[in-house]
Amino acid sequence: MKRELAGKNTQKPLQGWPSVEDLYVFISVARHDGFGRAAVELGQSPSYISKRIAILEKQLDTRLFFRTNRVMRLTPEGEQALEGARQVIEEMDSFLNNFQQWRGALTGEMTVGCSLGFGQDYLSDAISAFISLHPTLNIKLVLSDRQIDLMQSGTDVDIQVGDDLNDAYIARKLAANRRILCASTGYLQHHAPLHSLDGLIDHSCLIINEKHNTFGHWALTDGKQQVLCRLNSHYSSNSGKVILNWALKSHGIALRSAWDVAPYLSSGELVHVLPQWYQEANIWAVYTQRTSESPRIKVFIDFLVQYFAEKSLSREWQA
Repeated sequence: MKRELAGKNTQKPLQGWPSVEDLYVFISVARHDGFGRAAVELGQSPSYISKRIAILEKQLDTRLFFRTNRVMRLTPEGEQALEGARQVIEEMDSFLNNFQQWRGALTGEMTVGCSLGFGQDYLSDAISAFISLHPTLNIKLVLSDRQIDLMQSGTDVDIQVGDDLNDAYIARKLAANRRILCASTGYLQHHAPLHSLDGLIDHSCLIINEKHNTFGHWALTDGKQQVLCRLNSHYSSNSGKVILNWALKSHGIALRSAWDVAPYLSSGELVHVLPQWYQEANIWAVYTQRTSESPRIKVFIDFLVQYFAEKSLSREWQA
């Protein structure tokens, strides 16, 4: 039997192999159904993206996309290639992160999603502190009040407010929080006293229509029982900031997160009404099984838990 010398490589392992960069470009084009938005995401020109896809198709000797004037769709071969490309990128990502963690540094990219209000008021500061500890890590913070698909959007971890979680994902609690009822002193002075939940029907309730919340109802608890309250409202918005502003301008009663209204309760601009009733709305880090083993995701979530605990925000938000 012929033996190969130890350490001698008789093959050219990279000849004809797709580059990791081209696989990453391919995944981005598939996610955005075209070159334009993929180019924006990757900071390249559409012509460069098109060239990389052409090279990849030549190397794989297959057509990856059906092309039309308006949209690109994956071919059956493209669907299969996409699954394999994701596996390669995940393995490479895991290799680099494990190695860098061993060296004491986190590298690569991490996309974090969050709602507009919480992202602007709290998460942005938390990420700023995290960046100071891990300057070699690239972080993209995407703020939106729309419900997102973690896989389709390319989001690594989504910071969510509220306990209505998707069972398909993994969730870790970052901090305790409640939504509470509040109104301005001006509104309360000019409307009937509110002594029970039954009285809400006689008041103007400011309703937020965001993500997948049930419109026109508030699910509340006093810690012993759950009650679904039907509301009377002429004012609604998909923006929590708009609802808060309307409450401050005496247009009605709002159900907002304690973190959102805490400064106004302290200043007296808003009053906590029916304080025995509230809605659990804890802060969660939500991610997929695919990203659960990523060192940077683990380190980031551990950091957020400690960050919020050190600032005693859970205690403040449950006041």
